[in-house]
Amino acid sequence: MKMVIAYVQSVMAPEVVDALHALPAVTGATFIKAQGFGRGRGKGSTAATEGEFVGTRAKVRVEVLVPDAAVEHVIGAISTAARTGNPGDGKICVIGVEHVVRIRTGEEDGQAI
Repeated sequence: MKMVIAYVQSVMAPEVVDALHALPAVTGATFIKAQGFGRGRGKGSTAATEGEFVGTRAKVRVEVLVPDAAVEHVIGAISTAARTGNPGDGKICVIGVEHVVRIRTGEEDGQAI
C-alpha cells in the first residue's frame, strides 16, 4: 500500500476531486487546506489575514491511500487535473504504508482501504 500526498493550487482542487472520483481504485481521499511556499517563496502572496502566513500561497494537501497497483493512475490523474503549466502547480510524493486498520470494522491492510 502507498499513501500518495499531493500539494496543489487551491483553485485546482475541484478538478482533482473529479479526477479521483473517476478512478475505481480510489475509495477515499482527504483534502486539507494548507499554506506554503516553494522556489518562488510565495511571491505575489497577499496573505495577511488571521490564520494565514505572509509570504505563502494557499494550497490544498491531497492524501490518497491506494494499493501499489493504483499509484501510477492516481499520480497521473492528479497531475493532469492540477496542471496549469505555471509555477506553483504543486508536488506529488508517494510514501510506503506498513499497516492500516479500519477503526469501525477492525479490517486490516488491503481490506481496510
